[in-house]
Amino acid sequence: MSARRATIADVAREARVSPSTASVVFSGKTAVTEATRAKVLEAAERLGYAGPDPRAASLRRGRSGIVAVVFEEHLGTAFLDPVKTLMMDGLTDGVAPIGAGLLLLRDHDPSGTGPTLTTAPIDAAVLIGCSGLLRESLDAVAARGIPVVVIEGDAGEGVPRIMLDNRDAQRQAASHLASLGHERVALLTLPTRAARPRGWIVDSEPLEIDVTRERLLGAREVFASAPAYAAEASSMDEGFLAAREILDMPAPDRPTAIIAQSDLLAAGAVRAAEDLGLRVPADVSITGFDGVVVDGLAPYELTTLVQPAVEKGRAAGRAVAAMLEGEPPPAITYTCEFRVGNTTAEVPGH
Repeated sequence: MSARRATIADVAREARVSPSTASVVFSGKTAVTEATRAKVLEAAERLGYAGPDPRAASLRRGRSGIVAVVFEEHLGTAFLDPVKTLMMDGLTDGVAPIGAGLLLLRDHDPSGTGPTLTTAPIDAAVLIGCSGLLRESLDAVAARGIPVVVIEGDAGEGVPRIMLDNRDAQRQAASHLASLGHERVALLTLPTRAARPRGWIVDSEPLEIDVTRERLLGAREVFASAPAYAAEASSMDEGFLAAREILDMPAPDRPTAIIAQSDLLAAGAVRAAEDLGLRVPADVSITGFDGVVVDGLAPYELTTLVQPAVEKGRAAGRAVAAMLEGEPPPAITYTCEFRVGNTTAEVPGH
């Protein structure tokens, strides 16, 4: 039979102090004298007491110790995107001080069998974007009194947001191409809505995903009539397939530049151009967005917008921690850094 785990009451008896005094030594929320603190810690060491059981603390506070992270896309697809992975690294770091674990959810599980935002036993939720379907769940979440934070999306009034200057940043890349003399420009976008097949975007099409819409609007502030083609996901394969269709046309009609909404899409577009016998950037310039490392792209270095993905995740985690402690969370907008690589150049003859 295993020995009973020492409790804070055992430590208090050993140190000859009250249980409440022993407890505040470990919580750090109330000042005690150095002598008392040393006495309690020495008693804890003798008894092999490492600190309060976080599960018990969660139960006392009425908490599960779980923060839900809700994605708009399939979870397997999400983790093929290095930006999502970096955000998760930051988010994990941000919630570490409150000892919370992360539960990954899709905004609507097609199987109908998994946990959802409205049924999972969670203390808070971080939404990666906020689709129309997901907004339908938020009233129920609010009724449960669960804090919600959104990364790059709009969940309505009262929900704190961690934002990126998507529109301004994408306009900067478009302005760079305009300064190089480009006029025939095509836009290669992220998905406009869940489960949308790849293809050209028509003017009447609703753009349900905030990031896609804002980056599209930014590019069209410079190239108002630029045609846009939506990929099914942010991946090199999708970029390749989309760019093949965008570029596979006679030279007089072919775009001289592609503005891709992610570095993975841009890398796929580079490969598609090469596959069609085009030179990058001599025949077609390509810009990306994110500033991530793309394996196998050498000797190319993308002209791109570098975003602080880890910092966005960390800020969301800190906002959750603040809300759970009853403090006002910050609303933050991060700025991208424009980086010129070797995938853009002047239009021949400009």
